[in-house]
Amino acid sequence: MDNRSRLVVLLGTLCLLGPLSIDTYLPAFPSIAGDFGATESQIQLSLTTFIIGLSVGQLLVGPLSDSWGRRRPLLVGIGSYVVISLVCAVAPSALALAGLRLLQGLGVAAGFVVAMAVARDRFEGLAMARFMSVMMLINSLGPVAAPVLGGQLLRFTSWRGTFVALALIGTALLISLAIGLPETLPKAKRRPANLLLTIKVFGGLLADRTFVGYALASALALGSLFGYVAGASFVLQGVYGLSPQQFSLVFGANSVAIVVAGLLNTRLTGRIMPRPLLKVGLAGAAVGGVGLLVGGLVGGGLATFLPPLFVLTMSVGLLMPNAGSLAMSRHPEAAGSASAVLGVTTFLVGGLMAPLVGAGGSASVLPMVTVMAGATILAVLVFATLTRGDVGITRDGEPTPAPA
Repeated sequence: MDNRSRLVVLLGTLCLLGPLSIDTYLPAFPSIAGDFGATESQIQLSLTTFIIGLSVGQLLVGPLSDSWGRRRPLLVGIGSYVVISLVCAVAPSALALAGLRLLQGLGVAAGFVVAMAVARDRFEGLAMARFMSVMMLINSLGPVAAPVLGGQLLRFTSWRGTFVALALIGTALLISLAIGLPETLPKAKRRPANLLLTIKVFGGLLADRTFVGYALASALALGSLFGYVAGASFVLQGVYGLSPQQFSLVFGANSVAIVVAGLLNTRLTGRIMPRPLLKVGLAGAAVGGVGLLVGGLVGGGLATFLPPLFVLTMSVGLLMPNAGSLAMSRHPEAAGSASAVLGVTTFLVGGLMAPLVGAGGSASVLPMVTVMAGATILAVLVFATLTRGDVGITRDGEPTPAPA
């Protein structure tokens, strides 16, 4: 395996930690609620706090990685994740678990920021788009494997054992990163650690309307899947009567769509430019979201739920790497900070989805599919409005320059 392939595998695996931390414990939601005597919304809060931790952590790690280099913030973040995962395993209450998940999210945030920043350090234009597509393909294995892993773990242990398993995975990843990930940001290209400068950099990113459009459109589309993640265990097990193991298999089978999308995107990148691929992904996500809502309204059960969900999931898997590469290509001088803004936008929007779904209750599929459909439609509107006139990465591989 050459250096590029090793880097792809390592960064893709690093990105897996977030989906694993979200999806592995989903099949255990009902049992966690039973152990703590808590409501569904109280257990869903642990998902929201984790996402908030991911968001805040990226705002911290992004500028630090531009100042200190990529390795140091990453290793500290993943090390803290391992420790907090073990503490989660002995959480005494739903509220304590929610607080610990906030800290766990802070630790794993380093992985999202550094993975994308390293990709931007090493590649430009279409080369970056291809690299990110392959990286996202590896990352897409997380939603497939995590719920299956979580369901099978419940056969042998309680939900607490799930967090011990996450700590062991984090430890293996930490060792691999310490040995195999080189520093990719030379000292000559690092920014001084200065709060005012950091604020100025973030301000410049947010002032770029097109950058914000790509980030927000991607976040809304992915947010529809966060809505599914937040409500799926209660809907599939409570409304449709599936067991934890059946739920994990259904969840994993639908997540195969992300793998299919990753393979497709990898083959198409270069033949088709990232912006047209992004348009196809957004359109497909909207079609899937509306299909879910229609199916929920007619009450067709799993037969009208699973097909549009597959379309939506596959479309999100297609648009994510293209939206990311289009946004990141505009600001190579601040890759860590740009990656942080992308991540924060994604997880803040995603974090809003869980309470929206939970507020509608779990007696029906309608609250969940309404949130999912609304998010995909908003994604299309945001893209059409904020990125209007941008041509993206051109055929020669050069990005459209960001405004001065």
